[in-house]
Amino acid sequence: MKRADLPRRAMASDADLIGRSLDGDVDAFVEVVERHEVAVGSYLVRRAGRDAAEDLLGEVWVAAFESRRSYDRSYNDARPWLYGVALNRLRRYWRSRPAEDLVADVPDVATGWDPWSAVDLGVDARAVLRSALTRLKPEEREVLRLVAWEDLTAADAARALGIPAGTARRLLSQARTALRDAPGVSALLKDRNSAKERHR
Repeated sequence: MKRADLPRRAMASDADLIGRSLDGDVDAFVEVVERHEVAVGSYLVRRAGRDAAEDLLGEVWVAAFESRRSYDRSYNDARPWLYGVALNRLRRYWRSRPAEDLVADVPDVATGWDPWSAVDLGVDARAVLRSALTRLKPEEREVLRLVAWEDLTAADAARALGIPAGTARRLLSQARTALRDAPGVSALLKDRNSAKERHR
């Protein structure tokens, strides 16, 4: 199918679709949901677990729909804004949770390696990284997660968090430095690089 044959809605930016939804075209917002539900859902799963994420995802879409008038339509991509809405829902969820649930599990750093030779390193890595992440300031941790795990730019992470882009870049730099200097991380990186070299 040629691009010219695609429905006009499929070629519209998120900003255009949100604008149309404000003008009464509710289906236009459904298109925004369809474009971003996998990314936002995955973000929620990583932050709160699969069971909680299912409920939270519905809350995110309701909140986004209700607050869409506040969306800055000078940005074509709504994903950073949606992460901000999701983060607000997560914060409400976390307020009802025990403190130990506030740091999500670190993704498996051994992905793509031979699991048998990397099991010990993977277990050690999770403990070291979890400890290092808990030492970060909450705002540093949020920026780092959005950039490292959600593949946002520092500027988009800033939009999601409602902070200036320069502040997000500073927080990201501080988080990277703190992680690099955290106890056990340099040894972990050295061991990980050695393991990679052995498997080449």
